[in-house]
Amino acid sequence: MSKEQLPISPHLQIYKPQITSILSIAHRITGFSLNFLLILVLLWITALTHGEKTYEIFINFIFFFPVRIIVFFSILGFSYHMLNGIRHMFWDLGYFIENKSAAILGYLILIISLSLTFFLSVFLGLF
Repeated sequence: MSKEQLPISPHLQIYKPQITSILSIAHRITGFSLNFLLILVLLWITALTHGEKTYEIFINFIFFFPVRIIVFFSILGFSYHMLNGIRHMFWDLGYFIENKSAAILGYLILIISLSLTFFLSVFLGLF
């Protein structure tokens, strides 16, 4: 077999994704995506500094339905990234490294981040 015909390692047709690998990829994606949330935060701070009228315009913009969906997913990405970062700190300390406990903690992170997102969205009046 020539070098060009060799499969890329790990071969995606053979490799079975695990919860830890999927959550690791999601952690990287949410970390990158949260950089775009900075634009929304900067708009918020700018609206605060320009007075009540500008802030009211910003609040009306935030409660526009497509923007509410973006804010919802931003909260989801932030809560997931934060909780998964805490999980990585536990791993750095040597806790929950075994396959079973890492998988259980991964599912727990997903459940807690979804619950936290729902709670914050209701608290902020998005839904």
